[in-house]
Amino acid sequence: MSIEVANESGAVDIDEERLSRLARYVLDAMRVHPLAELSLVLVDKEPMTDLNMRWMGESGPTDVLSFPMDELRPGGPGRTSDLGVLGDVIICPQVAERQAKKAGHGLVAEIDLLCTHGILHLLGYDHAEPEEHKEMFGLQGEILTAWEESESARDENAR
Repeated sequence: MSIEVANESGAVDIDEERLSRLARYVLDAMRVHPLAELSLVLVDKEPMTDLNMRWMGESGPTDVLSFPMDELRPGGPGRTSDLGVLGDVIICPQVAERQAKKAGHGLVAEIDLLCTHGILHLLGYDHAEPEEHKEMFGLQGEILTAWEESESARDENAR
């Protein structure tokens, strides 16, 4: 799986290796083809504001934007997705930092959430309708819980 992480944000230090592991974990959980490609880009408020206005017609910076490429869908039981370029997930750590404080958790947890959320959008999940919201956020929660457990086990094994 090709996962490119580009930290173009000078405001917040991000563990790019960990973010790449998370993205791989999410893609594996969703049975995305092992040769699919994904790009994660971290940007400051100004470029995120520009992207949000240009593509969403919204003013101000947002937390995460997803730009699908080949419109891949998750694999099903016993099969992986088609091969292709999944797309780009753009995250603004400055907005994430503000949201993390409001939510009462750390920046790493917020970046994890936004990365997972962005990847699910690339895979066709949405939350505009109540049923979609329930499905997407339920899946997001399950994946993040399993990820945190796997990271805890990884940290213990490293000791």
